[in-house]
Amino acid sequence: MQARKKYILTAFCACWLLLFYFGGAQIRQLKVPSRRQSEELAAARRWPAWDDEATLKSFVERSAGDGGDAELRESPKTKRENRASVYKDSRCRMETCFDLPLCEQRGFRVYIYPLSKTDKVSESYQKILSSIQGSRYYTPDPLQACLFIMGIDTLDRDQLSLQYIHNVDAKIQSFPLWNNGRNHLIFNLYSGTWPDYTEDLGFDIGQAMVAKASFYMERYRPHFDVSIPLFSREHPQKGGEKGWLLSNKVPPRRKYLLVFKGKRYLTGIGSDTRNALHHIHNGKDIISLTTCKHGKDWVKHKDGRCDRDNQEYEKYDYQELLHNSTFCLVPRGRRLGSFRFLESLQAACIPVLLSNGWELPFSDVIDWSKTVVVGDERLLLQVPSTVRSIDNDKILAFRQHTQFLWDAYFSSVEKIVSTTLEIIKDRIFTHVSRNKHMWNKLPGGLFVLPQYSTFVADYPFYYLDMGLTPKKEFTALIHAVSPLVSQSQPIIKLILALAKSKYCSQIIVLWNCDKPLVPKNKWPSTRMPLIVIKGGRKTMSSRFFPYDVITTDAVLSLDEDTVLSTNEVDFAFIVWCSFPDRIVGYPARSHFWDSNKGLWGYTSKWTNEYSMVLTGAAFYHRYYHYLFTNYLPASLLALIDQTANCEDILMNFLVSAVTKLPSIKVTQKKQYKETLMQQGLKSTLWANPDHFTQRQNCINTFASWFGAMPLIQSQLRLDPVLFKDQVSILRKKYRDIERP
Repeated sequence: MQARKKYILTAFCACWLLLFYFGGAQIRQLKVPSRRQSEELAAARRWPAWDDEATLKSFVERSAGDGGDAELRESPKTKRENRASVYKDSRCRMETCFDLPLCEQRGFRVYIYPLSKTDKVSESYQKILSSIQGSRYYTPDPLQACLFIMGIDTLDRDQLSLQYIHNVDAKIQSFPLWNNGRNHLIFNLYSGTWPDYTEDLGFDIGQAMVAKASFYMERYRPHFDVSIPLFSREHPQKGGEKGWLLSNKVPPRRKYLLVFKGKRYLTGIGSDTRNALHHIHNGKDIISLTTCKHGKDWVKHKDGRCDRDNQEYEKYDYQELLHNSTFCLVPRGRRLGSFRFLESLQAACIPVLLSNGWELPFSDVIDWSKTVVVGDERLLLQVPSTVRSIDNDKILAFRQHTQFLWDAYFSSVEKIVSTTLEIIKDRIFTHVSRNKHMWNKLPGGLFVLPQYSTFVADYPFYYLDMGLTPKKEFTALIHAVSPLVSQSQPIIKLILALAKSKYCSQIIVLWNCDKPLVPKNKWPSTRMPLIVIKGGRKTMSSRFFPYDVITTDAVLSLDEDTVLSTNEVDFAFIVWCSFPDRIVGYPARSHFWDSNKGLWGYTSKWTNEYSMVLTGAAFYHRYYHYLFTNYLPASLLALIDQTANCEDILMNFLVSAVTKLPSIKVTQKKQYKETLMQQGLKSTLWANPDHFTQRQNCINTFASWFGAMPLIQSQLRLDPVLFKDQVSILRKKYRDIERP
């Protein structure tokens, strides 16, 4: 046994010696070639050897001035070095580069540096500054601010642009509040220049936040910077045009499946993507048109396809393609973003993105997976089959969501700026911030004030999504401006009628009268709490103040001289429970466009249409008290306080702007209007011509601030079952409504 093992071991060693001898000889013959020898070997292996090789350019070789997809070929080390050269504080976060205690001390206030006489401001940057100055966060005092905006126009940092501002570094270093950019926000639309179009802004941003268009993901600092959309100088400051999807159109598909019409770059960064777009054009349901007829030297660089492409390009109208296509191709240009992105959203044309590495606008809060199709520039030929595979239900949902996002965040510069500020505010005050649901559901994050509540269920416009119904109780809030001298006054009768309602939880009298409060025994006794509170400022806007004493979601707002029966109150409340996000009530008014004057008009005539339900007798959710007081600007609140008028119109404007829906009118007795007209104070106001003129002026002032007319005409009136039917009154639930 031992001998056998010895033979095996000897044979194994002999094999190793033979392998080393013969293999080692081959290895010794190998030589590592020098650099010169490597170049000669590569030249010898080139095939074929063209005679005109010097004049030909390989498809895979790029000229020195052509950036192409250089980003994809950079090593990680090179990328880190490039990023560090652009943003020296590339690891900035709110906790490290932002003075959070300053905002906790001063509140969220924004200060804009004053412009010097030599500062040139572009039209777009002026819109941004004006939007900030018109917001509720603006302060002219830097000692009250926690966020600072430079007056220097930093939107266009392309050195070849006429709007490029020189010596920005020297200017910002002279600002006493600069503090290396801490708590500063810089807006930018265009960065870098030919040929690379890098992220470089041309000055040291320090620790400042950047709100920038065409943000690369690798340059974007999460939860610190803000990615904004690229918008043109024609983009409106306020309001903006509505989306083009006016109704839930079925079938959701349009004439064309996929369209593109735009520039084709023959050289430079972005040319690879645009040069390949003609491959998916079929002239039927996919229209992909490019033109190289742009720029000064296009003729010098044009290729064999230019003339044919230019000819085909002129056959189609761009707006017509937008209106009639289901999907819109949004490829990158010189930079990652383009105007086409917002144009597609407005047109309800689902954007198909071909822009690798683009940090989409407001990506921290917006769920873009519900709106856009994200493609890959390298897989262009897969795009047609991808969009064909999307079913009709998803297409309709995507198109509807484009309209929501367009109207909520992108239709005006003011909305873009407001969204930017609200995102930053949420980062500062994380304990009272909006969640993703609030940002991605109607009415959008701008109408949700998280200081009211961070729970979705506390907002009226989320009830339907969450399957919730309001509690069957309400608070009656009576606005009293006249002294109580008799037990036969309308306010006493009103309290007694409310006390009989099984849904009334409490009655609150807001005492805005100049006379002192009357003793408690002068008020009628009720089964529910009767609370009298004294208005602090005794102004019209105080009737919509968010009083802590209001404990129910439903609020019944009443004038002191309103005449309603218990049946009318109960029926209106039951209707409101089905529409908790709207105003539901009795007295209706309307607006109209006066083409002769070019102004909005106001009318109180009884017609088949209305657009407002006055808050002298109406139900609404108590959140609108908080929104009225904290969302609307001080200038509008001062207007209604000075005129002692129009507070009901302003509340209708606000609720319609939130819901995009009209108020709801319910049945009323004919004597309702006649009784009110017989009252002393009310008839004096309504008969006063100045009162009516003020309301006309208010409508135009409010429409100007909102940027558009939010009121919506309606012909809907909700009546009780069997209302006015020729049946016994005993078969009807709300009998008093029909009695004279």
